[in-house]
Amino acid sequence: MMSINKMFLFCASLAAASCSSDIFVNHAGNMPADDKVAMVFKGQSKQDVLELLGSPSNIVSLDRDTWIYMSSEIKQVAFMAPKEIERDVLVIKFSEQGNVETIEKLDKQHGENVEINQEQTPDQEQEQGFFRKYFGGVGQYLPFGKGSQGMEP
Repeated sequence: MMSINKMFLFCASLAAASCSSDIFVNHAGNMPADDKVAMVFKGQSKQDVLELLGSPSNIVSLDRDTWIYMSSEIKQVAFMAPKEIERDVLVIKFSEQGNVETIEKLDKQHGENVEINQEQTPDQEQEQGFFRKYFGGVGQYLPFGKGSQGMEP
């Protein structure tokens, strides 16, 4: 009986030890090399930066004058949750004329953790009565639009 317990403990420890050696490190992004980043200076055109650093990871859609280059390394041990171990971000802002205004290099220490709020906003449909919810749209669907093919609603 004692040997079965010892055998079970041995197998369990062997399985745990084999899982712990499965370490995966993934690299994502396209951060340019430091020597190329050092060649970017105020006043350069977007085309010059594009030729020097390549395409950015992201272009801010609101103004199109902020380019972001970024990369990160994510480590995962066996089946555990992945953890970001390194992050580099390069932000280049251009003037309205398309010339470099600012160059800012950030890392993981500059980031912030975002807390997910579990509260929910009430949905308006939940407050509608039965008849309004299920029959409120009856007669409002016009498949051919108003006055199409000589038919009036």
